[in-house]
Amino acid sequence: MTVIDLESYEDALATYDPVMGLEVHVELGTRTKMFCGCSTELKQDANSQTCPVCLGLPGALPVVNEIGVESAIKIGLALNCEIAEWCRFARKNYFYPDMPKNFQTSQYDEPIAFDGYLDVQLEDGEIFRVQIERAHMEEDTGKSTHVGGATGRIHGASHSLLDYNRAGIPLIEIVTKPIEGAGARAPEVAKAYVAELRELIKALGVSEARMEMGQMRCDVNLSLRPIGTETFGTRSETKNVNSLRSVERAARFEIQRHAAVLNSGGTIVQETRHFHEEDGSTTAGRIKDNAEDYRYFPEPDLVPVAPSRDWVEELRKGLPELPRLRRKRLKEEWGVNEHDMQSILNAGAVDLIVATTDAGAPSDQARKWWMGELARNANETGRSLDELPVTPAQVARVAELVAAGDLNDKLARQVLEGVLAGEGDPDTVVEKRGLKVVSDEGALGTAVDEAIAANAAIADKIRGGKVAAAGALVGAVMKATRGQADAARVRELILEKLGVEG
Repeated sequence: MTVIDLESYEDALATYDPVMGLEVHVELGTRTKMFCGCSTELKQDANSQTCPVCLGLPGALPVVNEIGVESAIKIGLALNCEIAEWCRFARKNYFYPDMPKNFQTSQYDEPIAFDGYLDVQLEDGEIFRVQIERAHMEEDTGKSTHVGGATGRIHGASHSLLDYNRAGIPLIEIVTKPIEGAGARAPEVAKAYVAELRELIKALGVSEARMEMGQMRCDVNLSLRPIGTETFGTRSETKNVNSLRSVERAARFEIQRHAAVLNSGGTIVQETRHFHEEDGSTTAGRIKDNAEDYRYFPEPDLVPVAPSRDWVEELRKGLPELPRLRRKRLKEEWGVNEHDMQSILNAGAVDLIVATTDAGAPSDQARKWWMGELARNANETGRSLDELPVTPAQVARVAELVAAGDLNDKLARQVLEGVLAGEGDPDTVVEKRGLKVVSDEGALGTAVDEAIAANAAIADKIRGGKVAAAGALVGAVMKATRGQADAARVRELILEKLGVEG
């Protein structure tokens, strides 16, 4: 890979003001494609979910997916946009091998939603308002697989395979207005915006918005202008960035790259760029076209979309509680500080904790297990929390067993380990592994007597008033019972038998 000169981030921001534009594509969770009845089910045989419409065969006529339109309106409303009373689809003409019609059915000068905003919260609690230019409907392209090269890209490949199953999948593209005034925090703003947008999309139920699966991806447009000037610089567009961390890294890298080019007397090329996860760099793609180069014109095969005001208002009334307001409410209900709430959000644990409390667990216990033992397991196995093979109801059951005294924390961790290993639900794991707390007073009394007899010197210290030394005897009993005793009850028995008040 070509080595790219970079300016230090601090020096770049001392001279230049970054301006961003973020374009986010959201793959809708409809059962069928945007303009035909083909299934959108994932991981099917290549080209098995196609028809004359999505293959662009002559004479095939498209029909708009009503749920796709409804989803677009919901997204627009949640982004505080105006909803068009009348809008049209357009043909965006350009050639890609994985676009069978040689044009993309999209929207151009008449989007369904426009002039909105989304307030995002940065890590220190500051609220930054991102203005929304538009949200419009379009279709996805197919998928090219380049075979024989070292990088998986077309350069150096011996041949390419085309799968049109994805061609025609409904997309909503959400485009911001130029984001100005973020300064050195521009990469953080970009990450926070995409994170908030993802939470909003998931809350609306229009997409799972899983970035790692391509259901939501971001194009990061960035330019620099000298501080104190108003004219925008030439922009680059880093395409298809598919994680929150990568959005932040791409913006930061481009700030440093642009600054280095400008400081050396060079000129920024308006181009698309590829982002590389392994080192956070970008490399040149193709020269970026302007809107006029796409030769947009109204799609003649589709009637205009004219959502009634009654329908729009009905959809507005049905919007769920929006994520930022929900987090504020939960933060107060759970009694957590801003830092802890941000950690919960970053871990993707909000919905899991809510579902666990809905299943009967106290919120502090739900947070404890998801943000503790389960987060550790997710990190170790390289999975997200919602990919772990454990349900909120099962976590709630573990919390219930602890509250009832049937498990202590150590045993509860072993139970969760068994659930994650596929050994069954919590009660089954407890039974199979014999993990219940030893609550039989006779058995506990015997274990305590044995610990006192084996540790006479420590027992004498306790009798002499050094009550803290009881911890050693508690440890001995816990070891003898394989951690299955109630430590608090063991301590009480030790002090009782030694005639000492706790």
